[in-house]
Amino acid sequence: MTSKVLSLRMDSDLFDRLHTHAAKRGMSVQDYVVRALVRDDFDERLQTSVEETERFFASAASSVSSRRTAT
Repeated sequence: MTSKVLSLRMDSDLFDRLHTHAAKRGMSVQDYVVRALVRDDFDERLQTSVEETERFFASAASSVSSRRTAT
């Protein structure tokens, strides 16, 4: 896997807050931000999977119920 560089510009208040949160976890600010981004990406992908699963089962249930009424 290759890595890329992402540069962020943020105000000092935000950086200080991130630094405090990262220090509580024994992490660098960079690692803390990357971990937050990865977690957010996972949450987004999980939510999409849940929604797709719900649509699948809803369509399967309506298909079964339409077969029952047709007979």
